[in-house]
Amino acid sequence: MRVRLFALTAACALSAGMTAAEARPYDASGNLQWESDSDWQEGRRSTRTERTRGRRSARAERNHERRRERSYRSAETRHSGAGPRPRRWCGWWMRTQRGGGPHLNLAWNWSRWGRAASPQVGAVVVWRHHVGEIVGRASNGQWIVRSGNDGGAVRTRARSVAGAVFRVG
Repeated sequence: MRVRLFALTAACALSAGMTAAEARPYDASGNLQWESDSDWQEGRRSTRTERTRGRRSARAERNHERRRERSYRSAETRHSGAGPRPRRWCGWWMRTQRGGGPHLNLAWNWSRWGRAASPQVGAVVVWRHHVGEIVGRASNGQWIVRSGNDGGAVRTRARSVAGAVFRVG
């Protein structure tokens, strides 16, 4: 007990004579946790994300490039003449399949394309925020839909079409 009390008293006495620069905290790897003396005096702690804001790590940059490259791999979308791919690109991808102007980049605008139809192979299926084309029927009764920007890629899978609009050109 006396040893602990002595160690605590000695630590307090030593830290009382330190300057602000000497007393700044360091993390386990020896990196300074405060940006400047003014941050230390104002009690603001700088985090690693604040120091690197606006910069991607090399690993994050590689992953970003891989995702971008994956989405452009299809030859039909690379040379489609549909213009640059927007961030939400299911409507843009459908334009590469069916044609149409830039207003069709927005998925819901496909609900006014062509004429109304029932669910059938070859029909364009439009949800509020997504568009695709029906390419078949699954054994469980769902329709097989191929669409762009489905999980970040062009994908074909069985989907429920409840509440969707169907159009044929």
